[in-house]
Amino acid sequence: MTTDKFTGQVAIVTGAGQGIGFEIAKQLSLGGADVLLNDLSYDLAVQASSAINALGGNCHPLVGDASDIDFIQQMVDEAVHRFGKVTIAIANAGITLFGDFLNYPQQSLQSVMNLNLQGSFFLAQRVARQIITQKSGGSILFMSSVTGHQAHQDLAAYGMTKAALEMLAKSLVVELSQHQITVNTVAPGATLTERTMEDAGYQNTWSRITPMGRAATVEDVANAVLFLVSPQARHITGQNLIVDGGWTAVSTSPY
Repeated sequence: MTTDKFTGQVAIVTGAGQGIGFEIAKQLSLGGADVLLNDLSYDLAVQASSAINALGGNCHPLVGDASDIDFIQQMVDEAVHRFGKVTIAIANAGITLFGDFLNYPQQSLQSVMNLNLQGSFFLAQRVARQIITQKSGGSILFMSSVTGHQAHQDLAAYGMTKAALEMLAKSLVVELSQHQITVNTVAPGATLTERTMEDAGYQNTWSRITPMGRAATVEDVANAVLFLVSPQARHITGQNLIVDGGWTAVSTSPY
């Protein structure tokens, strides 16, 4: 999608070196936004930004840990320094660590909570502070998951964090609406990315059990995200949009 609906906007997208995050950053940039693209991997961040710029976008990479509070502030400062402001934040960075509940280790739980929750919480906080200072209004979006709605084997910790992000979005309606800041979530279901396609049976399995007959593409998810941070959604806040081809309506297990 190439439009000019994001002209004049400045976005931070975390975990955007590949997959859903990359597609979001690409579509925002091709829609006219200046984009600060974050990833933990130097190679992925640089390659992703270069690819977007080659298509005519304006994207700058910033490598670092999106769960680290000091680095989160650095992202905001860098966006303001380079582009003059921040108006959109997409907390896309996240980690999935499978494990059965009875044997789930503390280190895994802490890692999942640090990135999925702490990183998202403080990105929203620091971006909101900047938007309030600017008096510009803006949009914050958290990346949730269908596992925040339906129990999924070996994902108790991950699903817990995703459900929490949806409650955080609702809570921030009370805190941020007076500043014209919308806060929403998107909950993808099975999605074809570089990571999920490492599983040889992933696409066939999820195509079979998804009512629409296929897993989502990264474009499917990015289109939902872009709508919620676009001018067309300025009166939508505290909401969650599930993008799963109908899977949560039937919740057929892949196992």
